[in-house]
Amino acid sequence: MFFKNKKMNDTHNETSTAEISTDVQQNPSVETLQIQLSDAMQNNEKLKDQLMRKAAEFENYKRRTVADNAVFMQFASEKLLRDFLPILDDLQRSLQATKESKSFDTLYSGLELIANKFIKTLEKNGVKSFLSTGRPFDVNLHDVLMSVPRNDVDDHTILDEVETGYMMHDKVLRHAKVLVAVEPQSTEGNETSVEEKI
Repeated sequence: MFFKNKKMNDTHNETSTAEISTDVQQNPSVETLQIQLSDAMQNNEKLKDQLMRKAAEFENYKRRTVADNAVFMQFASEKLLRDFLPILDDLQRSLQATKESKSFDTLYSGLELIANKFIKTLEKNGVKSFLSTGRPFDVNLHDVLMSVPRNDVDDHTILDEVETGYMMHDKVLRHAKVLVAVEPQSTEGNETSVEEKI
């Protein structure tokens, strides 16, 4: 009986030791927790420092970008203006020559040369005029100045171009101002604008 009780006590002691050992593994000591907390705080400080550095770098990048954009906007038209300077020189020379010779032919020839040079400079920079007269009215390209009742042409055909339209690459730089044909109204006082009809 004694041996039996001793054996049971030994078994109980072994079980208790195993439970304590498991508890220690599952529940770390205060020192272990303090070490883990200290490591976590150090990592947190490192991450905060990195975040502050990145924020400062981003602010510097933003400032540089704003400054670069301001300079770019200030000098964006520099190339185009430099291309126009020789045209201005030609115009001034032409005016001087006309003043001295007082010849209409000289003035006309000079102005024609300057106009052609101007057109070539615009084309070199992606700006071209587009034809409108005789074509159908297109709201994306044209502004109607006046609608003219006509029987001899199709409705909404452009009769005349008061101001030339220009494209810059594929974008309309300036709409052409045009006169457009409309069907004559049979009843008086019942005029309809071309915009309303389209």
